[in-house]
Amino acid sequence: MILTKETVSDRPHRGRLQNPALKYSAFPKLHPVNRKWPEKSITKPPRWLSTDLRDGNQALPQPMDSDAKFRYFQSLLKYGYKEIEISYPSASQTEYDFTRRLILCDAVPDDVWIQVMAPCREELIRTTIESVRGAKKVILHLHLSTSACFREIVFNMTPQETINLAVRCAKLYRELTTDSGDPEMMRTEWTLEFTPENFQDTSVEFALQICEAVKEAWQPTVENKIIFNLTSTVEVAMPNIFADQVESFCDNISEREKVCVSLHNHNDRGCAVATSELSQLAGADRVEGCIFGNGERTGNVDLVTLALNLYTQGIHPGIDFGDINQVVNMVEELTKIPLHYRAPYAGRLTFCTFTGTHQDAIRKGYKVRTAAEEKSGQVVPWRMPYLPMDPADLNRKHEAIIRINSQSGKGGIAWFVHKIFNIDMPRGLELDFTKLVKTYADSTGIEIMSGMIEDLFRSYYMLPISSQGKSIRWELECPEVTAALDASKGGSGKSNDEYVTNVTVMRLEKIHGIEIEVLDRKMQIIGKKDGFQKTANFIQLRSKGRAAAWGVGLHEEPTLASLQAVRLSSHGYA
Repeated sequence: MILTKETVSDRPHRGRLQNPALKYSAFPKLHPVNRKWPEKSITKPPRWLSTDLRDGNQALPQPMDSDAKFRYFQSLLKYGYKEIEISYPSASQTEYDFTRRLILCDAVPDDVWIQVMAPCREELIRTTIESVRGAKKVILHLHLSTSACFREIVFNMTPQETINLAVRCAKLYRELTTDSGDPEMMRTEWTLEFTPENFQDTSVEFALQICEAVKEAWQPTVENKIIFNLTSTVEVAMPNIFADQVESFCDNISEREKVCVSLHNHNDRGCAVATSELSQLAGADRVEGCIFGNGERTGNVDLVTLALNLYTQGIHPGIDFGDINQVVNMVEELTKIPLHYRAPYAGRLTFCTFTGTHQDAIRKGYKVRTAAEEKSGQVVPWRMPYLPMDPADLNRKHEAIIRINSQSGKGGIAWFVHKIFNIDMPRGLELDFTKLVKTYADSTGIEIMSGMIEDLFRSYYMLPISSQGKSIRWELECPEVTAALDASKGGSGKSNDEYVTNVTVMRLEKIHGIEIEVLDRKMQIIGKKDGFQKTANFIQLRSKGRAAAWGVGLHEEPTLASLQAVRLSSHGYA
């Protein structure tokens, strides 16, 4: 056989085709004549539905038991969800019993809708409705796959047979609830949700046809809308294509004022968040999803990302994720699935940066922001390099933003020193300490934590806390120093501080018979702490044949801070 380019390219290559067009084709695009959504903006949050207890739970390797689901339900209420899909009651006795538990123990607040799911089968619909007997507000979720693939391959049904089945089930729902004459059923507020499952693979024309028929059978009102849940059950196309489908549906469904268009996006292509956001521009009113995107395969759309994307655009999502670590802990504990460290907003490393240039930019950003807030006395607009939102809004500490390893720069290290000691290192000291920290990080190969940085800084540049008084005793025996200290109590302290530094250095020279040069000297007022205003003194000394060394002194008395700094910077020969 003579191999040609064509035959070679058609062969499997490392488990895949060199020419994937032989096996896969591009998703067909709509060609709307009046596409409006690209010019729109999201100005308000959608109606949210959490399906963590249904779609999320069914996808867990170890599904939650009743107690875990109950705890999860209570957490969803705390976050502010008003629509929660709690179960598929006809799927198992466990699901049915959990539904009854919520109702019988009165765990559902009066303003919260519980949603239960059922297929288009009469006996299962009856079971589903019985499971919610006595509830206050119920969304009955009826689903039926409408794509040609499922109709022809799975169900072997014609389009009209599919429509007829959906209509029969919608009428049965109404017959068993609002039209039943059963006093207990009549006390419940009922809403119907119909999902044309695999909407992404269904022609918009057929989706409209079946939804119009279901709407007529259910007879919604403006006050109690029917929910049409448009799904990307399996994500197969780019977000803009799905948005076109949604806009076409919204523009052409009749009695739009009686219809709530809902979204149920999966994440097979990694675009569920974008698909949901663009589809809201296209007219959707409601979003179903899971916290942190749990769900079958690659998961449902992530409700946390969607909500906080709104928050960072100045729109309150109506959901409270103000303690994001608690949310993470709850979900990880109950689902047994760890959250990715770099998950948007909630991952443990989401607000962390290890690289020097990023750290320096963030440090400068916080410095500018602090000054602006102090000047205005109120909240100022968030403008921060590399941080799309303030971690404090999620109850995360600023100290956790910058992380130190061997790749970090001076900006991040300076950030930690400032946070620990409330000092801004002079540039020379900043460079010296950065080299020290990076050498330590290289030698250990570990991330350097805040406590390690404090220990390194104290051990190299500061006196041990327990010995600060003893260490300057010999300097105080010098009459010139004592006189300067006494004089400083009634003056500004700066000139006396310089004088004390010079006198102390001269005394060191005399004692050790060496010449000492003062290379750098800086003083900072570092504000009040514990009712006292402290002074930071930074001094760099050098003598012949010895490397320059820094010392740092912190004290309420500027001259004593200076003495501490001199003592430390001369540590190698004094």
